[in-house]
Amino acid sequence: MWWKKTIILVVFLLIGFSAFAQRTETGKNPNPSAFTIARLKYGGGGDWYWGSSAIPNMLKFLKENTNIPVNEEEVRVSILDDDFFSYPFLFMTGHGNIKFTDAELERLRNYLTCGGFLFANDSYGLKEAFFREMKRVFPDKDLVELPFSHGIYHCYYDFPDGLPKIHKHDEKPPQGFGIFHEGRLVVFYDYECDIGDGWEDSQVYNDPPEKREAALKMGVNIITWALEN
Repeated sequence: MWWKKTIILVVFLLIGFSAFAQRTETGKNPNPSAFTIARLKYGGGGDWYWGSSAIPNMLKFLKENTNIPVNEEEVRVSILDDDFFSYPFLFMTGHGNIKFTDAELERLRNYLTCGGFLFANDSYGLKEAFFREMKRVFPDKDLVELPFSHGIYHCYYDFPDGLPKIHKHDEKPPQGFGIFHEGRLVVFYDYECDIGDGWEDSQVYNDPPEKREAALKMGVNIITWALEN
C-alpha cells in the first residue's frame, strides 16, 4: 500500500535527516517522502562504485512505472556516515572482496534489524566475500535460496521462474538468496544474474531491450517488496 511506503520512508529519513541536509552539495533539502537508492561504499578492495548509470536508470524506471515519489539522484553512503539511517534501501555491487570493520558490522546489523533493507548485486566474483561478511553480521543466520513462489518475484511484475538471467558469467542458472529477521526479508542477494548491469545504459553491454526491461522490472519488485514488507 502507498501509505505504508510513505511511513517507512519518513521514519528512516527523520532519523538522519539533519546530518543529510548538511552533506547535500546543493544545500537544498530533498523531499523527505521521496525514495532514492543509496549505493553502499565498503572496504576490502571491491569496486563498490561499479556501474555509474545503473542507479539513475533504475530510479527513472521506478518513477515512470509506479506511484512512488522518487528522487532520481544517486546517494553514496558508508555504514558509519551520520546519515546512514536516512536511507531505507541500500544497493551493494561490485567484484571481489568485501571487508567490514567491527563497528560497521554492529551498525549494519542495527540498520537491518530496525527496518532497513540491503540488495546486493553480484557483478561477478562477490559471493565468497559477501557470504563471509553476512555471517559476521548475522552469526546465527544463513543466506537461504528463495523459492520461485516467494513474493519478491510476484509483488509487482510476475517472474514465475525467479530472477531473470541478464549476463551469462559462469553460465549457471540465476539464484536469489536472502536473510530473514523475525520473518522479514532484510537482505537479498542475486547470483549469476547481474541485475545491476541490466540497469545500465544500453550501449554499456549492448544487452537486448527485453533483458534490460526484465532487469528493471525485477528491480521494481525488489524495491517495492522492501518498502511494503
